[in-house]
Amino acid sequence: MYINAEDVLPKDLLQKVQDYVQGTEIYIPKKPERYLGWGEKNSVRRQLDLRNRQIVQDFTRGASIETLMEKYHLSYDSFKRIIRRENAKNRR
Repeated sequence: MYINAEDVLPKDLLQKVQDYVQGTEIYIPKKPERYLGWGEKNSVRRQLDLRNRQIVQDFTRGASIETLMEKYHLSYDSFKRIIRRENAKNRR
């Protein structure tokens, strides 16, 4: 998104920036603490966390990995990884 620096920066700061660059667009990155993690903006991360907890619940209640593979369309190794991660989270 393009914003005219004159519209948002104090005059003294604008003059300081002009000492370094003039008449061109510059990108000002976000502060590191403002970055969102993968899937946080569109809630994909939350949906996958819920799915993974459901997988562990199903497995704990006796569902076989083969059954879960059909239900969730994931590989055997993916289930092992999900179950291992969720169990590790629960132990903390």
